[in-house]
Amino acid sequence: MFVDSHCHLDFPDLASNLDRLLANMQASQVTHALCVAVNLENFPRVRALAESHPNLFASVGVHPDYEDTVEPEVEQLLELANHDKVVALGETGLDYFRLQGDLEWQRERFRRHIRAARQCDKPLIIHTRAAAEDTLRIMKEEGADQIGGVMHCFTESWEIAQRALDLNFYISFSGIVTFKNAAIIKEVAKKVPADRMLIETDSPYLAPVPHRGETNQPAFVRHVAEEIARLRETDVAEIAAVTTNNFFNLFKVA
Repeated sequence: MFVDSHCHLDFPDLASNLDRLLANMQASQVTHALCVAVNLENFPRVRALAESHPNLFASVGVHPDYEDTVEPEVEQLLELANHDKVVALGETGLDYFRLQGDLEWQRERFRRHIRAARQCDKPLIIHTRAAAEDTLRIMKEEGADQIGGVMHCFTESWEIAQRALDLNFYISFSGIVTFKNAAIIKEVAKKVPADRMLIETDSPYLAPVPHRGETNQPAFVRHVAEEIARLRETDVAEIAAVTTNNFFNLFKVA
């Protein structure tokens, strides 16, 4: 069986077809999925999905790309995270690719998420793009290694992966690992310890080969597992088993 460790089922492209997507998950042996919040406005929808479906879980957090949104305070994050189906804080992190100018607000927001995660003892879901050094620096300064989490949709080098692993984080691979031009990510997928690896779709984005150009969905996570199995010269059932076990261990769910 497979688990999609990161998706956005509340987004309109997916929410409007939820019953079909859940059926597709079942047909593809994708047993669970983690629905990840991107801001406080969409969190109630994410939480409602998790409350309504036993095989879905939720996170709470504000994505670094959201500049004009309700700014989360530590106390608010703690209150919202106090729910059995909310298993993580995030997604949070740094993104210097999309936004320009003084991004100190992004760094401060990231710090608040780490502080909240440490207080509520729930792992972090970290997004980093064109900001690896600052991301790792803040993780270290704020003691993110004390709580751990996952570097979602990993697109960095093996050297960055090693530093994240040293901070007690898992590495999650998305459909990007199936792309022909993803040599660096493929190399990381070969090297990450099996017990520190997750798979995800980041649906509705980044549909894997052979579904590039389509709206992504959790059922497609098996293609990520298949590519990693090919790269590591092992059976897809082995990748399914270890990544599923890793998901349950990291997010403390059964």
